[in-house]
Amino acid sequence: MSIRLRLTLLYSAILALTLIIFGVALYTIQARTTLEALKNDLMRSSERIAAAVLWSYQHPSQLQPQPEPGRELPPVPFETFSSDTAFQGLREREIVRVLNTQGSLVASPFGVAEDALPLSNSGLQTLRNQDAVWEISSTESGRLLIYNRPILSEGQVVFIMQVARSLAERDQSLAGLSTTLLVASLLTILIAFGIGWVMSGLTLRPIHRITQTAQEIGNESDFSRRVDYSGPNDEIGQLAKTFNSMLSRLQDAYQRVSQALSMQREFVADVSHELRTPLTTVRGNLELLRRDPPLAEAEQDDVLTDMVDESDRLIRLVNGLLILARADAGRILVHERIEVNPIIEEVCRQAQQLDEQREITAALQDVTVLGDRDALKQVLLILLDNALKHTQGPVTILAKPVGDQVAISVQDAGPGIPSEILQHVFDRFYRGDANPQIPGFGLGLPIAKALVEEMGGTITIDSLPGSGSVVRFQLPQYLPEKE
Repeated sequence: MSIRLRLTLLYSAILALTLIIFGVALYTIQARTTLEALKNDLMRSSERIAAAVLWSYQHPSQLQPQPEPGRELPPVPFETFSSDTAFQGLREREIVRVLNTQGSLVASPFGVAEDALPLSNSGLQTLRNQDAVWEISSTESGRLLIYNRPILSEGQVVFIMQVARSLAERDQSLAGLSTTLLVASLLTILIAFGIGWVMSGLTLRPIHRITQTAQEIGNESDFSRRVDYSGPNDEIGQLAKTFNSMLSRLQDAYQRVSQALSMQREFVADVSHELRTPLTTVRGNLELLRRDPPLAEAEQDDVLTDMVDESDRLIRLVNGLLILARADAGRILVHERIEVNPIIEEVCRQAQQLDEQREITAALQDVTVLGDRDALKQVLLILLDNALKHTQGPVTILAKPVGDQVAISVQDAGPGIPSEILQHVFDRFYRGDANPQIPGFGLGLPIAKALVEEMGGTITIDSLPGSGSVVRFQLPQYLPEKE
């Protein structure tokens, strides 16, 4: 069952329940109101007639005929029962009966026994106890509402009077009301169902568009598409906005995954290329050593030297790849208090041994960072090694606190890096237009970037052609209160 149908049925069911409650309440109120009106009318009518009966009883000469003691007479017409004007012509105005204390008919419009109205035994007993009784009885002409009241004289019940009204008109009116309510409710529910079906369709149309868009995106893998919604910012509007926001994030994630796959393919291709050269050289030198007749001893020494160099190159390449693989796998580095100055001084001494003629200057402040000592030393060695390999001028290392960070920079006085190359210096195996005579695989700066970020820092490089380059990285400063 669709949401549209469920909403329409729910709306119609709520409306039907409301109409049923309203109809039952209206019918009940109308029934009670009309019944109370009839009762009040009967009570008012009975007062005058009861007073006439009591006056006639208190004046026996007005009663015709007068019953003999112990003898029960048959019922007589009202005109014969009493000469009081209240009984004259009463048959046209009210349904009235006069009974004795035994419940037998005494007077009626026509004075015949068939004029008697029903009276239950319990009702007769209640009347003898001087209480009025209401009863509803069914007759051949329809239902009657009968008001039975005792007529008292000197504290004793002397007569019982019945005043009745036909309920036919009331019953007919209530039947018409119930029919009207039923037909009107059914028509209203049918009309409301149609309107609800149309309105729910209009309301759910944006959701239908969202569903269609999602299906088309899934079929076409086109995450650049968006849901077109121009309605109010209600729940559906928020759903459309959330869906479009989700599509934007999916598009970004899809692009990142595509880029990562592309970089992975390039990475595998670059690794294959970098490994092929030394392996080919080693394989060729092995073939030379297997020659018969063998090479001269001097040539064999050259071949072995080449093989050792290529093996060392392979070891460096594999070590660099292992470091990057560990960084990509999220290897957790130690985060401890590190004094920066001793490490920089140690790195400067080791770098000076690579080029004793080069001027390496360190301008340091007393700073400490929160990080991994070996990782920090490796980053500094990479940056100094790059500066020494790619430039001929002096190299300067600076370290100073910047807020809650420690900024360390390595500056050279080389030719600088063109802007088109600068944006790729942290890409793996990227060497730009570097001199092929300079050893390296293009892994130094990517390794430095990975290690700095693993320690919670950032690294950047600024360079202008002819003005040298500055590599800056920042690490969290060690603050004792944050331990």
